[in-house]
Amino acid sequence: MKLNKVDEQVIAALKVKEQTLAELAEQTNLPSKKVFKSLRKLFENEMINSQGRKYRLLTDKPPVKGKNEEETPEET
Repeated sequence: MKLNKVDEQVIAALKVKEQTLAELAEQTNLPSKKVFKSLRKLFENEMINSQGRKYRLLTDKPPVKGKNEEETPEET
């Protein structure tokens, strides 16, 4: 997964403290729609967690798929 500028700004803001969507949009000076898309991407890649309406950073390192981690059928 590759991080874009919006993702990096959201991660930087979440490093400070957990925040709501509105707080992140205000702090990053980005539209809430862009921040939401970034949060969804980060959540799907298990980089953030949410509790209630607050988002918390789990890791600032994006997951890397190795060549051996492709979907392969299991041997039986």
